[in-house]
Amino acid sequence: MKKSKYMVVILITSLLIILSVTVSTINYIVSLNNAQNQLKNQALPLSLDNIYSDIQKSIIQPYLVSSLMANDTFVQDWLVNDEGNSDKITKYLETIKNKYDMFNAFLVSDKTKNYYTQDGFVEKIIDTKDDNKWYFKFKRIENKHEINLDMNAMLSNNLMMFINYKIFDSNYHFLGATGVALKISYIDDLLKSFRIKHKFIVTFFNNKGAVILSERQINSRTNIDEYEELVKNKEIILSKKTNVLEYSRDGATYIINTKYIPELDLYLTVEAKLDDFVGDVRQIFYFNLLISISITIIISFLVAYIIKNYSRKLEYLSQYDTLTKIPNRRDFEEKLNNHIFLQKRRANEIGLIFFDVDNFKLINDRLGHQTGDLVLRRVANILKNSVRKSDLIARWGGEEFIIALIDSSVDDCMKLAEKIRAELEHDYELKDICSYSVTASFGLTMVTEEDTKDRVLSRVDEAMYKSKDEGKNKITFLI
Repeated sequence: MKKSKYMVVILITSLLIILSVTVSTINYIVSLNNAQNQLKNQALPLSLDNIYSDIQKSIIQPYLVSSLMANDTFVQDWLVNDEGNSDKITKYLETIKNKYDMFNAFLVSDKTKNYYTQDGFVEKIIDTKDDNKWYFKFKRIENKHEINLDMNAMLSNNLMMFINYKIFDSNYHFLGATGVALKISYIDDLLKSFRIKHKFIVTFFNNKGAVILSERQINSRTNIDEYEELVKNKEIILSKKTNVLEYSRDGATYIINTKYIPELDLYLTVEAKLDDFVGDVRQIFYFNLLISISITIIISFLVAYIIKNYSRKLEYLSQYDTLTKIPNRRDFEEKLNNHIFLQKRRANEIGLIFFDVDNFKLINDRLGHQTGDLVLRRVANILKNSVRKSDLIARWGGEEFIIALIDSSVDDCMKLAEKIRAELEHDYELKDICSYSVTASFGLTMVTEEDTKDRVLSRVDEAMYKSKDEGKNKITFLI
């Protein structure tokens, strides 16, 4: 019974743990999918728009300023008719720099190859000079504008981002180039803020796949072909459609959102590592799992406690009589049978005393069943106080009681039977309950080597009924 009890607890615990883990895992998978879908369909696109908005403020404004300068009729007219008056263009460039808070505003005349900034004439552009090659390269390309990253000794020798724009006259003749410059550290800080604030990696590619803008601290690659995971999707990334891609790197999943920026003619990519956005989901999963298992353990202890108490009660009910609180017939027979088997090995004596309360039906009929119950409880107490711990007692049924005296002679058994018979007859408590003496008829026998449990019980029962037939309140010994 104890084994089956533990098996029940183990089974319930296992089922609860399986249920807890299953429910937590399903919730985790659902939450993970929701987080991934939200990242793809909401967070990334929204952040892409926010980043695009910030880029507009930080980069596109200088781009528009460069376009404004290139299309300004003052600039065009000055290059054609009034380049000799350098003060005019110097003041113009100074106004542009201060008005739009640029690091530098510049202009190059194709006719004179003079390079001007807000500080005036800087140098003469020469195609053999490394620092000047950008101009001649820019002049040859088809695009009217470009973003160029370059070190410029004339501008504090820092890495700069130049936004170059071609200047044409009314007949579309090339007149020169103008634009503004920004410190690349400012752009780098902007891209770094996206990574720290939003956990997104922002990169700009041109239509050839060259990396135009990226955070230098974490990226040393110069072309999309150097991105092993992205090169196979090169055509998708460098298309003018907004796309969402997913790829794996070093066992982690990444999601990348692409957007074409027509104002810059660049392709913006925003990359997110999935683990950065599902960390909270994973923590919640572990927390829920821990709580579920903890609750399961608590429930298991409660179940074990309840089963233990319930088993104890069942065990008690299976062995004891609920009214008299002494062992019942089933328990007595089981233990007696064991002693009979042991007697055959040890050759010890066992005596059986069986008695029935006389005229008990009259007690119930005249005084009521509650009074009868009080009589039976008192008889059981007298019985418990009269035998040794090594002896067996039981309420056999109704008003019948039985005793098995272990390692006791016939004389010892007879003396105990007489003692109990006398105590019942003269007990003041019984007299107080019934208003008269309560007696009982006794049968006595000894277990022999040939006896079985059923045979010896039958014989002691016969002895008790013989006492009944011979006038009650007496002891009859049979062997």
